[in-house]
Amino acid sequence: MAKAIHSMIRVLDEQRSVDFYQQAFALSIAERLDFETFTLVYLSNAENSFELELTVNKDTTEAYDLGNGYGHLAFCVEDLDAEHDRFKSLGYEPRDIVEFEREGKLFARFFFVKDPDGYSIEVLQKHGRFQ
Repeated sequence: MAKAIHSMIRVLDEQRSVDFYQQAFALSIAERLDFETFTLVYLSNAENSFELELTVNKDTTEAYDLGNGYGHLAFCVEDLDAEHDRFKSLGYEPRDIVEFEREGKLFARFFFVKDPDGYSIEVLQKHGRFQ
């Protein structure tokens, strides 16, 4: 059996990204490893052991081309409406909350927000399979 342990994204400004993920999702630095040409920053919180790895390539100065293959990261929260309001108050410009039904029943309530590098993040209400 395999266990998912982290997902990696490339970021331009380490501190800006660390601040965003700390404020938005209470992720803190679990470990920071500095190498000659890049830095790896592992972020996590007490909810689980899965980590977000930020890779900062030291010679990169232009925004990354996210292409059309990247989808999104997802986080679930207890109170989606409160989080949506909090994100707005932080200036993160979350998209509107969406209610998605399947076979006449609520499947998911969510909104999307972008991080400082343009990565999409889905924020879901804890419900059903999203726990």
